[in-house]
Amino acid sequence: MDLLRQKKTAAKRGFLDDQFLIAMPGMKDDRFTRSVIYVCAHSDEGAMGLIINQAQQMLFPDLLVQLGILDEQEAIRLPPPARDFVIRNGGPVDRSRGFVLHTGDYKVDSSLPVSGDICLTATVDILRAISLGRGPRRALMALGYSGWGAGQLEREIADNGWLTCPAIPEFLFDSDMDRKYDRILASIGVDLAHLSVTAGHA
Repeated sequence: MDLLRQKKTAAKRGFLDDQFLIAMPGMKDDRFTRSVIYVCAHSDEGAMGLIINQAQQMLFPDLLVQLGILDEQEAIRLPPPARDFVIRNGGPVDRSRGFVLHTGDYKVDSSLPVSGDICLTATVDILRAISLGRGPRRALMALGYSGWGAGQLEREIADNGWLTCPAIPEFLFDSDMDRKYDRILASIGVDLAHLSVTAGHA
């Protein structure tokens, strides 16, 4: 997670910041099959991102109770937007840690800018704000994250593991998990039937 701390002090964005990584059909790691990852930080030191199309079993009200933000009676009375807030599986690393990606209309001292209008916050303040209806206009929450060491992601892309494209806010924040992968590919004009599972090298 040093990448995020570096990001807070560095004005320069990484090459793949604010991009989608779309798993190719030949993805060798089953944990990432048909996954879409939003890249939060990318530098020479490595990369960090969140899977945005895998839902967790845990419900948001239950998480708030577990963290002591609400008691069970308060959780039952949550308004629909908070009650139905989907928690996603952000990746295989540090699955007990939560991250909220959100629009820039909400910021606290710990919020890290990812792009012009997207921030990442990893403190419970934002969960409390969402539960009270005072949170960001649009947000997603994930437990765990996906991480790569120096040069690792670049090698995986070169080996045809990932397709990249600029992130589209409409797809980033919507809760349609089942169709997100296909919809994003369709939006950039990619037909799965024509994707090669082997890398080509000149």
